[in-house]
Amino acid sequence: MFALFTGGLLCQTTFAQVTHRGNISSQPIWGPVGYDHVDYYYLPDMDMYYYVPRHKFIYMEKGHWVSRSGLPPSYKNYDMYNARKVVINEPKPYLHHQDYTTKFEYSNGPSNQHLIRDSHEYRYFVNKDHPEHSNWKNSKRDQGHQQELEHENGRRSN
Repeated sequence: MFALFTGGLLCQTTFAQVTHRGNISSQPIWGPVGYDHVDYYYLPDMDMYYYVPRHKFIYMEKGHWVSRSGLPPSYKNYDMYNARKVVINEPKPYLHHQDYTTKFEYSNGPSNQHLIRDSHEYRYFVNKDHPEHSNWKNSKRDQGHQQELEHENGRRSN
């Protein structure tokens, strides 16, 4: 178990296996720092999930869970940087949605999580959307890691 502090409450995050490879480069820059690997974010304010590997929001629509690239129209202007996020590393957490709504229903208020976008930790520069990505990309020290990442991303897109 890993503890996450959000909105004044201590919340627990569930981890399936710890054998995951890191996916910092795939996490959205509005995500919280501190996680080498994230499968899902539960977004309690919107009562939905974000699936990091596929960059999809998962939410209830007409009584069924749907997966979409963008937020539903009612949240199209929602500020993801200020949204509360709970990291969940277990398969299909939306199938246990009632557990998560019960567990996190009282963690109200604005998020005070430190975001990937605002981090000055060098390891987050690998994320292509990070404001300092060019500092990572141009570093001689990390060119080997960059080539490995590009090769890995190429394998995923094939």
